Amino acid sequence: MNQTNSSIDCLYVDNLSWLRQLIYRRMGCSELAADLAQDTFVRLLRKPQEFDSQEGVRAWLSLVAQGLCVDHWRRQEVERTWLETLASQPEELVLSSEQQAILLETLYELDSMLNRLPEKIMRSFLLSQLHGKTYREIATEMGVSERTVKNYMAQAMTHCLEVQMELETSQWFQ
Repeated sequence: MNQTNSSIDCLYVDNLSWLRQLIYRRMGCSELAADLAQDTFVRLLRKPQEFDSQEGVRAWLSLVAQGLCVDHWRRQEVERTWLETLASQPEELVLSSEQQAILLETLYELDSMLNRLPEKIMRSFLLSQLHGKTYREIATEMGVSERTVKNYMAQAMTHCLEVQMELETSQWFQ
């Protein structure tokens, strides 16, 4: 059955407490659990699902909530690394609060984009773009052919263009 707003309301009432408890056990913070539970139901509102049982509902809610927990942990790691980097900068290179916030949001977006790539493609992209390695050096380090590295890089660049187009499209409609 397709979920109408009233059936989503029922799902919300029937499962919110359970979902909050599930997330709380993973995250250890009731406020964060409440936020992530809300975000889980927002996903359901944005993309209604069909469920054939209560177990199916809870399996879907659990899967989405787990993804949101992982995203939260990843964002925390990006922020922690960023704050460590800031702390190690000379005083004359310190950015304004606004610049820091913009840069941190950009780092979140980059991290999200890169984590959507398969591991080998992401690794070859980072070795090329962050470490300045040639395709031959990457191929040797990864134990693959140079042609394979070229294919990985083409896939990574295509992914970057797709993400850029998504961002531009979403900004266009806002």
